[in-house]
Amino acid sequence: MSETSQQGTVAYDIVDNVAWVRFNRPEKRNCMSPTLNREMMDVLDALEYRDDVGVLVLSGEGTSWSAGMDLKEYFRENEAKGLGATRGAQREAYGWWRRLRWYQKPTIAMVNGWCFGGGYGPLFGCDLAFAADEATFGLSEINWGILPGGGATKVAVELLPFRKAMYHAMMGENIDGKTAADWGLVNESIPLAGLKDRVAAVAAVLLQKNPVALKATKDAIRRVGEMTYDNAEDYLIRAQEAANSFDSEGRKEGIKQFIDDKTYKPGLGAYDKNRKAD
Repeated sequence: MSETSQQGTVAYDIVDNVAWVRFNRPEKRNCMSPTLNREMMDVLDALEYRDDVGVLVLSGEGTSWSAGMDLKEYFRENEAKGLGATRGAQREAYGWWRRLRWYQKPTIAMVNGWCFGGGYGPLFGCDLAFAADEATFGLSEINWGILPGGGATKVAVELLPFRKAMYHAMMGENIDGKTAADWGLVNESIPLAGLKDRVAAVAAVLLQKNPVALKATKDAIRRVGEMTYDNAEDYLIRAQEAANSFDSEGRKEGIKQFIDDKTYKPGLGAYDKNRKAD
């Protein structure tokens, strides 16, 4: 059964340990408003440490993922209230995107339709991203005379080669899901009819992995990109030691099942995390 946030701007279902979270403003192409931003933070809080949630999928109700920021509510109405209101709205938006980047559970963006401007913030916040071939991506801010906001410029530089980032941001042209996958904005592009099945299959694989190792791995991938090699090497050693300390039994059981029990091969699957070390 679907649940919704207090104001109804976010909806979610929990099925087989996957939280299917959706922007829930289909009549507005799921544009992010101050209310949605606050309620998304509440939903992330509510789901992060639930025992029945192992993976979070973020998608959009209807035919859009998110067409970015609500120009009326997020920009015009806040600007009319002064700088304090504008800064407050920015903190709320950037706040839940930041939470998403460092979320306790693996996260997947399932881009089922329009993904524009500010929508690139949560897109980058998710660990993995899959799009429908029919989805539409765009940094259209240049078309009404502003620079790509909501961290979208940083996202473009992080995910795209330099020339493609420049073209994408300066031209204001849209691209489809296949192009987004070719450029690196998403992992894969799939016909819309098969998108949810593909994401469900990926989520099922993630659910088999050691959750402590998954959290350490996703954090490491984000952290080391801005480190020198030597600093990254030191960080990764200490991160592994911390993970071992936090979940020593899981690590030992994985090694035991490979070396002693010979019940799995690491390159071909995951160890059975439901078995406990002797």
